[in-house]
Amino acid sequence: MLADRVLVSQPTGDGERQSRSGILIPATAQVAKRLTWAEVVAVGPNVRSIKAGDLVLFSPEDRYEVEVQGDAYLILRERDIHAVAADRIENETGLYL
Repeated sequence: MLADRVLVSQPTGDGERQSRSGILIPATAQVAKRLTWAEVVAVGPNVRSIKAGDLVLFSPEDRYEVEVQGDAYLILRERDIHAVAADRIENETGLYL
């Protein structure tokens, strides 16, 4: 990865969702401005607050899709990431907003 880029792997559960009340929402339903979580695979040398293995929250509109050795990944810029969930933070929640 170069500069401030972050390579993430998104879970494959992009299918149907279920609401809290149990209503099944099909994958084709339009959801406006919904942020999504992904796991960080690699980071560029200029990325300051994210490390491989962290979970990041981002907007699906701010991404580039890439395929590496048959696996699908997303490339994000560090500035397009809204939150980071990390286990390495001690005595804190591990979530930075």
